[in-house]
Amino acid sequence: QVQLVESGGVLVQPGGSLRLSCVASESLDAMSWHRQAPGKERELVASMSRGGSTTYRDSVRGRFAISRDHAKNAVFLQMNTLKPEDTAVYYCKGYSAIRETWYWGQGTQVTVSS
Repeated sequence: QVQLVESGGVLVQPGGSLRLSCVASESLDAMSWHRQAPGKERELVASMSRGGSTTYRDSVRGRFAISRDHAKNAVFLQMNTLKPEDTAVYYCKGYSAIRETWYWGQGTQVTVSS
């Protein structure tokens, strides 16, 4: 079973920055960040393939940046100019091509409030 562990979620003021981290127990192919706000469905925030191709949802493009460290089996989400509407539980997701399975982390809470 592949384990993904997120960290970095805290309370931050509007306009502030945060960096989320996710470390997997083994090397994964595509990795992505998702978020779920209270009363809303989980949504894709950003993704990165093993080769480095990225996608972002429109509301975070230009403010958030996804990156990976393959040597550490890690994916990061740098979040800048945070807004109250970015408040959510952020989840890491990864795909193992060998196992043909997607895996989720347990989530980390990000709260943007003054």
